[in-house]
This record gives sequence, C-alpha cells and structure tokens, in this order.
Amino acid sequence: MKQWMKKSLAACLALVMCLSLAACGGNQETVEETPEVTEEPVTVRVAALKGPTAMGMVKLMSDSDTAAESGEETTGNTYEFTLAASADEVSPKLMQGELDIACVPANLASVLYNRTEGGIVTLAVNTLGVLYIVENGNSVQSMADLAGKTIVASGKGSTPEYALRYLLSENGIDPDTGVTIDWKSEHSECVAALASGSATIAMLPQPFVTVAQTQLPDLRVALDLTEEWDALDNGSALLTGVVVARADFVEEHPAAVEQFLTSYAESVEWVNDNTADAAQLIGDYGIVDAAVAEKALPYCNIVCITGTEMMDKLSGYLSVLWEQDEASVGGAMPNDDFYYGA
Repeated sequence: MKQWMKKSLAACLALVMCLSLAACGGNQETVEETPEVTEEPVTVRVAALKGPTAMGMVKLMSDSDTAAESGEETTGNTYEFTLAASADEVSPKLMQGELDIACVPANLASVLYNRTEGGIVTLAVNTLGVLYIVENGNSVQSMADLAGKTIVASGKGSTPEYALRYLLSENGIDPDTGVTIDWKSEHSECVAALASGSATIAMLPQPFVTVAQTQLPDLRVALDLTEEWDALDNGSALLTGVVVARADFVEEHPAAVEQFLTSYAESVEWVNDNTADAAQLIGDYGIVDAAVAEKALPYCNIVCITGTEMMDKLSGYLSVLWEQDEASVGGAMPNDDFYYGA
C-alpha cells in the first residue's frame, strides 16, 4: 500500500512538472519583444545671454559649428544658437515657440512658468552668484554704506534687481527710499556711466566687472553679493541663471533634451578646465573680449547643476524672493513639474 502511494505521488509530481514546463513554454512563445523606441535627430533652437551663460556654452557652440562646416552627417542633435544682450529679447521668442531652450535669469524662469501655465521647464542651474558692487572710490565697505548712495545697475525685473532689493532690505536699507538705483537697459551702459564719471558706484556681474576694470584701473570690487547673501545664513543660495525649455519640446523630444544636457555639461566642464582656450572661443563669438574673458572666467561661477540638487537650490532661492515680493516669481511658487528630472 505504501509502495503504491509512493508511485502515485511520484506520478502526480511528474504530471505537475510537465504541465508547468508546458505553461512556461507557452509563455515564451506568446511574449513579444517590445521594439526599442528611437527618436529622429532634431535641430534644437537655443538662446543664451552675452555673459556667463553663453560663456559656459561656447564649446558646444564651437563643436556644433565645426560639425556643420564639415558637412558630415551627424547622428545627434544639430543646433541653432542665438546670442542676446538681454532676457527681453529671449522671453517672447520662447513663449511663442520660436526657441526650444534658453538661458534666462533664475527668477524669470518662474515668471515664464506662471505666465504659460506650466509651459516652461527648468533643465539646469547654469550660473551661481556673479553680482558685485564696484566703486570708483573707497566709501563703500559694507551694505550699510550704500545708504543714500546712487547705484547704476542693469537687470530691472530680474535676478539682479530682486537680489539687490533683498540684500538692501535685510541690511536695513529701504530699496525705494534709502538708496537711488539708476536702472540701465544693458550692463555695458553701466560700464559707460562709470567710465564717463557720471556714476561712481555700480552693480555689475562678471565678466562686466572685469570689462570695467580694464577701462578704469582704480575701480575696485567693494562687495561680493554672493558673500553678502551667504552671510545672512538663510538656507538658500544666490543664483543668477538657469537653462529652461518649452515643456512641449521636452515631452516631444526627450532624447534630444538628454543629449543637450550631456553636451552642455561637457561644455561647462571644458570651459572651467581650459580657461585660455575657452577665452579665445568666447572672444571669437563676440561674447566679450578674449583677454577680459580669461581674467573673468574664474569668477563667473559657471556650473551645470541638474536633478534634485538643482531643485533644492532653485526652490530655496525662489522662496526667498517670493517672501519678499510675490511678483518676483510670477505670483506663485512653481509646482514640481517645473523642475526637470527632480
């Protein structure tokens, strides 16, 4: 009896195993491989401002132009670059779909996000703090010394204005009544005002600080606004610029966006590691004079910060501006979809 039960149990197990193998074999026959999704190369329309953002992109620009001039077929993106003097030239084209990717002031990215109801995505932080107070004299040794003074500056309605107003307020100076800010349309106008003697104090970013110092040997850096911001110890960092893209472009061409970010990061790394060669390219593209670029590059804080770190830094900076003036970020803090890859 026991022998019979053992034989029956063995037969049952064998039958189960056969059925299992048959089922597995059937699954192997019916499973179809998912075809790999490929994306055709696209021409990416990119804009950068004549300053650190364009300086960090210059190797990518050069490589793209070299490939185009050689006439060789490429398996990746091709690019059309636009260099602009101010963000006012870039914003309308981005919102109207004439550009795909653009380098803009950090707070303007949030403003555009709100204006387009989520139609703008931030890909990377590309420039940390580059703002300085310069003086043709020795009266300014601290933020408090700016009280009652006239400061020429450019960047009204964007990062420079909101950073300056915030730092003045945090140091007990009313930015509307305690100081006079003479806004110019371009940084070069501020340099011209210093050179003519019509102004002695200016807020300038690099590389325009270096440009001004080549014309005015006695011009000194009175305050580093990044250091002044850090001294407040508010848990945020002063940012200058970011790279943004149209949300629909990101959705339609994810591979192109990833390739751009990889190439851009490589360009930034090359520029920071090869100052002299990068300066020559910067001069060739008419961004700033090569000699000026070589001196200024170490102080331009050019970076390519993406993902969660980008989100942390940018959201912290925007929070500070929002608490100061909601309009500075477009009336509301952006949602998580504003931060690509975070």
